Amino acid sequence: MSTLTGWERALERAEEALWGHFVRREPIDVVAALRRECDSSAVVCSQSRVVVPNAYDVMLAEHVHDELTRSGVHVGQALTDKLAQHGEHHGYEWAGPLAVHVTRSREVPNGRYRVTSRAMANVSADGFRSGSL
Repeated sequence: MSTLTGWERALERAEEALWGHFVRREPIDVVAALRRECDSSAVVCSQSRVVVPNAYDVMLAEHVHDELTRSGVHVGQALTDKLAQHGEHHGYEWAGPLAVHVTRSREVPNGRYRVTSRAMANVSADGFRSGSL
């Protein structure tokens, strides 16, 4: 393990711990769910090219959404940054511009959040332009 990678992981753990202190475990769980969704949707095109979806929709239970947005953190951007770091670490190639869209939902299967993904050509952080989840 290189020194830089060790420092990156240490900073990542510190950031996750900080999030955990302010808003319990939900952000860490959501980041882990985003990473799992990214990894499980990866398509190996060649030995040096792995393509992953670029549009991620995070549906949060109302109480989780309220708790996360109350802190003043731009949740969508923070999640996008964490996912970008994950993709860079694994050498993934995004199917287009990366965006994580966070919405509030009354219907999430585990009572906290749901993460879905897809490849989209036209995507922005404000929402997905073609179709909605």
